[in-house]
Amino acid sequence: MRRIIGIVLAVLLVGGVVVAVVAGRESGDNGTATKTVQGVIGSEKAEFFADPDVVKALAAKGYTVKAETSGSWAMEGLDLKGYDFALPSSQAPAVELAEKYKVRGTLPRPFYSPLVVVAHRSAAEVLAGNGLATLDGKSRGTLDMGAYLDAARAGRTWQQLKWAGKYGELSGTLYISSTDPESSNSGALYLAATSYVANGGKVVASAADVARTAPLLKKLVSVQGTQQTSTDASFRDFVSGVGNPLVLVYESQVASLLAGGQQPGDLVVLYPDTTVNSDHTVVPLTENGRALAELLSSDPELRKLLVRHGFRPQGAATAFGSAGAHLKQELTGVRQAPVPTSAVLHELARRATGDDK
Repeated sequence: MRRIIGIVLAVLLVGGVVVAVVAGRESGDNGTATKTVQGVIGSEKAEFFADPDVVKALAAKGYTVKAETSGSWAMEGLDLKGYDFALPSSQAPAVELAEKYKVRGTLPRPFYSPLVVVAHRSAAEVLAGNGLATLDGKSRGTLDMGAYLDAARAGRTWQQLKWAGKYGELSGTLYISSTDPESSNSGALYLAATSYVANGGKVVASAADVARTAPLLKKLVSVQGTQQTSTDASFRDFVSGVGNPLVLVYESQVASLLAGGQQPGDLVVLYPDTTVNSDHTVVPLTENGRALAELLSSDPELRKLLVRHGFRPQGAATAFGSAGAHLKQELTGVRQAPVPTSAVLHELARRATGDDK
């Protein structure tokens, strides 16, 4: 199977889509920082590395981090010569980068975040009333992925659902907005989860599996029209009341919003009953990059700050204690779907976005 090169993405990145996020520029106190570590990160981690408290914590250990943002799957097309680390949002693109740059050993995965669907309360209540979701309260629930995929396969509209007529904003085809799977980690992981359900609870592994699931995945993507390349943009649009009533984002984005004291309005968080965790994986390209990965994995202060930004540190489920009414502290009742190999996931993304050749 051919690899997805992402030529258009590469042009966009060269044109300036990659944005520098220099940790420390918002704080005049660089503490004892003596080593500058340069890397490329997924956009959802930009606020973490720009947080003045994170800057100080890193400086106290002797490091200043300079990071640029990029789509996780687009990182493979970047020239990372001279960089100390890459930090995509899941293991699959990290493995590809490790192979490209001949990085040996186990790749550190210091923290993770499950994918969730954010919905306006009207949409969540209609889904629940039609057997597509269950609600734990006003602000949290579970999405039945099997029922949702059945509805998507049949091309159901909001108007065909009971009680949707009360809400003028619920019209058109029922679908979840996701990001471009050829460039964005969350979009690719959405295909991993949906293909697993569509394949009868088995990870897609063969050409026959791909052929069986690809038509539905293409339907899930094509109904959306132009997709965003970043969950940051999708989530901002949702919070501002723009766009589709159902949007796939990282749990960490919701947690960070709540921790920042912003009012979520009628936001409801739906945990898909079958989902995929986004395992933020460090590809250490130098010894300084490996040292940073170790700090993110083990330093108590940095782990606390990761929680503040909505991430779940590995091996510390109870640390995610400020979940509140919107989020689950423990992911009970949520099944983790295995992720296909990188080659298979690339092929699913290629088929889903319309390239059938």
